[in-house]
Amino acid sequence: MSILVNIDVPELDAAITFYTAAFDLNVSRRFGTDAVELSGWPTPVYILRKEAGTVGAAGQLRTYGRHWTPVHLDVVVDDIDTAVRRAVNAGAQLEHAACPTPYGKIAMLADPFGHGLCLIEFIGRGYDEITS
Repeated sequence: MSILVNIDVPELDAAITFYTAAFDLNVSRRFGTDAVELSGWPTPVYILRKEAGTVGAAGQLRTYGRHWTPVHLDVVVDDIDTAVRRAVNAGAQLEHAACPTPYGKIAMLADPFGHGLCLIEFIGRGYDEITS
């Protein structure tokens, strides 16, 4: 098994600019004018152009204002302060500054298309710091 990350966006070029600048990803393949594959993480990231107002999951119309979903990206970074600055400079909205946790530090952001993402800097054993 493997996992792929797919991110719907209304503007493909703007998304490529954001994700390559914020996370140092690279365009590895293009699929016509409506999709690209980004590499640089352990799993490929596919950016898919989907117009706002088109039908998405469960018949809901796509919107790209800030929205909540229980599924989001957690990006593990070595230096959270540098990663937050880089993401914000690329166009992310900082929603909660980096704060300490028992497993490290976490910052909460949204990409320019309303998708939530967290930046995490682990310490020690990472999430194992909170297991019993």
